[in-house]
Amino acid sequence: MTATPAPPLVRIAQDIVCVTDYEAYARERMTPQAWAYMSGGAADERTLHDNQRAFSGLQMLPSILTALKGATTRLELFGCVFDHPIMLAPVAFQRLAHADGEHATVLGASAVNAGMVLSTQASVTLEEIANQAHCPLWFQLYIQPDRAFTEQLIRRAEDAGYRALVVTVDAPVSGIRNHEQRTGFSLPAGIEAVNLHGMVHATSASQPESGNGPLFGSGLLQTAPTWRDLEWIVRSTSLPVIVKGVLNPNDVQHALNAGVAGIIVSNHGGRTLDDLPATIDALRYIVKAVKRQVPILLDGGIRRGTDVFKSLALGATAVLIGRPYINGLATAGAAGVAHVVQLLRAELEVAMALNGCPTLASITSSAIWPPQER
Repeated sequence: MTATPAPPLVRIAQDIVCVTDYEAYARERMTPQAWAYMSGGAADERTLHDNQRAFSGLQMLPSILTALKGATTRLELFGCVFDHPIMLAPVAFQRLAHADGEHATVLGASAVNAGMVLSTQASVTLEEIANQAHCPLWFQLYIQPDRAFTEQLIRRAEDAGYRALVVTVDAPVSGIRNHEQRTGFSLPAGIEAVNLHGMVHATSASQPESGNGPLFGSGLLQTAPTWRDLEWIVRSTSLPVIVKGVLNPNDVQHALNAGVAGIIVSNHGGRTLDDLPATIDALRYIVKAVKRQVPILLDGGIRRGTDVFKSLALGATAVLIGRPYINGLATAGAAGVAHVVQLLRAELEVAMALNGCPTLASITSSAIWPPQER
């Protein structure tokens, strides 16, 4: 199936005033299968939608007549300098959304100095993206069944100049995504995880024998990552290692003991398991458990600059966005990616000014109603 012909860019420019305005245009420009992959979530998609709804339940409490001269959104994180705290989360197979895929995304990110996290399952090589980038790059790592190949990926990221490793730990298997199933989604010819070329695939995984569980009887979990693998990765690289997919405060100490440099509170955008807590709801518990020992980032549900503000107020150092910039990518390529970030940054700056917060450090729990303990 082919995507619907794209509407004129002039009409798009007139209609889009916030990031959610991109959704309708992105859907028109993607095939139904690609849209299901990029926009859908696990099972009944309650977590997917709760990520956004939870932000609407938080109100801000502004301080007035604060001096705002010299206001800035600048921050430094893991040795990287950013103009703002809005980063691009890892999203696989971006050529499903736009023919230029990650090439366009890195150009858009570079235009607005947004940090970009490249997926292991990118549809272009990590070296190609590094050669194009004029923004901080981090590499998102899935621990592969072939641990030797996993180490090769780490070395490639180091050699290419990536500044951090983001190890995603919340998806030892893929979630059950009914939206994709209903459209018959499969990767079209010419789109694949090119960074995994040459990997030796595990032979233990197979169809389960009659009477065995469809997952537990298949062998797919025989090489599932454990805390030991995370410890090994930390030892194996000089790059800061950030663990992505933490929701349970009981996991925090394990992560800190493993030597991680940062934590990303994430439920994988509601794509792996339904009925998980919204990330903004989980954030305060992770913040309490971390006790300021490492920076915390939040991923999931950001659609407004006020969502960024609320995340920082509740203890995040920065946030990552996924679907919003993919919708911008699908609609207008690199320009759409850059525009999405700029829209969110403008809304964040307005929220900061109207809440009496001239710097990111001045955004505290006192800006949330009722005031939250940090």
